Amino acid sequence: MASIIIKTQVNNAVEIVFDLSRSIDLHTITTAHTGEKAVAGRMQGLIEQGEEVIWRAKHLFKLREFTSRITAMERPVYFKDEMQKGDFKKFSHEHFFEKNEAGTLMTDKILLESPYGIIGKMADAVFLKNYIRRLLLQRNDIIKQYAESDSWKKILNNP
Repeated sequence: MASIIIKTQVNNAVEIVFDLSRSIDLHTITTAHTGEKAVAGRMQGLIEQGEEVIWRAKHLFKLREFTSRITAMERPVYFKDEMQKGDFKKFSHEHFFEKNEAGTLMTDKILLESPYGIIGKMADAVFLKNYIRRLLLQRNDIIKQYAESDSWKKILNNP
């Protein structure tokens, strides 16, 4: 099983960063280069505990679907999404939000495991872990851009 941990400092309140991170609308913006969009379940707004979303996107030269459910949430400090159906054997993403003097420290912890035994473990190590890391870094950079400008108001519908 591969793990990824990324920490991102964001200069805004923990509640805003938390809500941006669970926004279906902002997720679609952060993954526009893959054509990712919600096709079933929660398709816009803020996803809540117990809700699912089915994402469709082109990753690694193939159109894929990934069903994710929010399995835990403690607003505004934590939520966890886990794959219910998709190409991985296991995929979980924990999101932590910690208020600090500069705003919010956002920490992402991902555990992923590919199917296919030893071949899957090699794929995880050789390229999949880095591919997911790059996607997450890009996503976090866009969350940071929105949070640190007035753009967050458009996503969270705050005038």
